[in-house]
Amino acid sequence: QLIDGAMWRAEADRVRKETMVLAARRGGIYDRNGVALALTQEYFEVGVAPNELRDRAQDVKTIAAALGMPLSRVATDVRTRKWIGYRGPFSGLQVRALRGLHGVHIDGHYARHYPAGTLARGVIGVLRPDSARGASGVEFALDSVLTGTPGLAVVLKDRAGRRYESPARNERDPVAGRDVYLTIDAELQEIAERAMDDAMTDYEASGGDVVVLDPATGELLALASRQTVEGTVVSSKPSFFTDPFQPGSTAKLFTAGGLLARHRVRSTDAVFAENGVWEMQVSSRGDTRIIHDAHKATGDLTLAQAIQVSSNIAMAKFSQRLSALEQFETLRDFGFGSPTGVEYPSESRGGLRPPEKWDGYSKASIAMGYEFLVTPIQLAAAYASIANDGILLTPSLVREVRDPSGKVLYRHQPEPVRRAVPSTVAATLREYLRSVVAEGGTAEGAQLRNYSLIGKTGTAVRNEGGVYKAGTYTASFAAIFPAEDPQLVVIVKVDNPGGAKVYGGQTAAPITRNMLEEALAARTSAIDRRRLSGPGPGTTAVRLPDAAPTDVAPHDQIVSLPLAADSGDGRGQSLVPNVAGTTLRRAANALHRRGFRVAVRGAGTVLRTSPAAGESERYGAVVTVWAE
Repeated sequence: QLIDGAMWRAEADRVRKETMVLAARRGGIYDRNGVALALTQEYFEVGVAPNELRDRAQDVKTIAAALGMPLSRVATDVRTRKWIGYRGPFSGLQVRALRGLHGVHIDGHYARHYPAGTLARGVIGVLRPDSARGASGVEFALDSVLTGTPGLAVVLKDRAGRRYESPARNERDPVAGRDVYLTIDAELQEIAERAMDDAMTDYEASGGDVVVLDPATGELLALASRQTVEGTVVSSKPSFFTDPFQPGSTAKLFTAGGLLARHRVRSTDAVFAENGVWEMQVSSRGDTRIIHDAHKATGDLTLAQAIQVSSNIAMAKFSQRLSALEQFETLRDFGFGSPTGVEYPSESRGGLRPPEKWDGYSKASIAMGYEFLVTPIQLAAAYASIANDGILLTPSLVREVRDPSGKVLYRHQPEPVRRAVPSTVAATLREYLRSVVAEGGTAEGAQLRNYSLIGKTGTAVRNEGGVYKAGTYTASFAAIFPAEDPQLVVIVKVDNPGGAKVYGGQTAAPITRNMLEEALAARTSAIDRRRLSGPGPGTTAVRLPDAAPTDVAPHDQIVSLPLAADSGDGRGQSLVPNVAGTTLRRAANALHRRGFRVAVRGAGTVLRTSPAAGESERYGAVVTVWAE
């Protein structure tokens, strides 16, 4: 005691006391409207020390009732064992009645859950299997924001090593991580993912991507991808950020922008279309390349007409009015060749060679959308700059960051990068796009019934391993909606469509139209209907079926747009269709087209809905679909 007291006190503290790290709850990830996409929930394990129980008979009943366990099992455990560990996991509600019960020890743990299932998982990412740190996606990119600050607690241990709280413990409370609200709209995301599922089936595609972006803010509203990997379709790969492709004719608009901005072409200037086949000289030695037009034109074509019919020959000829450096700078001004800066790890920069590495054919080839690589997100940002009067914005995934109390710590503001083209040029380019979806354009089948959509199709021969493979294509469509006051830019890319339909106007354009029709019918908050200029008063609304249909094929139902306003007097209502026996995809499509929101319970074949088929509900109401 006199000589070695300090040593033995230290040894006693080491044996009897333990400093514990108290885990902090990881912040949640939500969509722009507060729909939970990733949550950390606390669960509990319960330990019982029988010799510490004060009223054994009553305590056994309390433990069994709280944990939902057989009374006989708990009684046997208490009678025969010195320490009992029930791992559960148990919820906070289950262990509430056990708190303060002498002899019952409760340990809390955290687990990450994804309430929306696979929805937007390629964007959200996952955690490391061995820790609560982000491994991919937003979970990784914003790990320092989502991760909280752990606390510390001093606990005492008995001679058997069991822990119990010290009355005089020194504790630092854990601080939960911050919550992240993404720019993603969950309802629009669901529509986009379902569109990709349909594309994989309807067009026998090997993959594809959808990007939906708000051109006025740069906020990404939906990001969907599907890829076939070893015969299995996967949805977790964020190819919209990571996998560049040759854009084909969707890139013709950028060469047009460079020509207009530098005053190298007038509205009346025209070039001969060569009847669809042109042997172009590409070197002083007399080397030539054959250029074909899929949509053969006769006579002369202006720049506007070249965009409308997507003429490779006309664009190749017009591109010769730009130097290689000017064409390169135009593409750089639209954001190609560098990452967009979106809050996502491992974003690809695409591929844009410096002009000194171009050959005699490169200017023509690049004007047609070859010899450079873009990601779907880069293409969306570039088209958004055309919709946004020429201003290129940084795309964003993060709308808000809030502390655990709900206080907003960060709110996204539009981040201009540069002016890609003058506003007058952007307006002219939008007029060019209007002609593409008009009669005679390559996307005339993409036009919506009551609203104006503008856009550009693209079909590029696929390059695999440095070799162009005949008969394989990347089909795409870049759209701006609505034309008069753009709210959405939509990029749809279909990889290697099979069958007879391989062009962007046959595949990606109809997908875009169907997505927008569903978004309008579903009353998604991503579209501000107050800003939509409809066909005007006196226009007859499109009919709705009078009875609940038995056939709910996606294209069999016609929806009145815009939908009637909600009201409590019976107006603005629709009948819930009969979707029993169909797939979830077709059921959701039918319900969206009737103006309802959809909540899914289960998977597989639809059993029933709540409200039931035939019941009248207001537009925008949630219909729960039960499936197994």
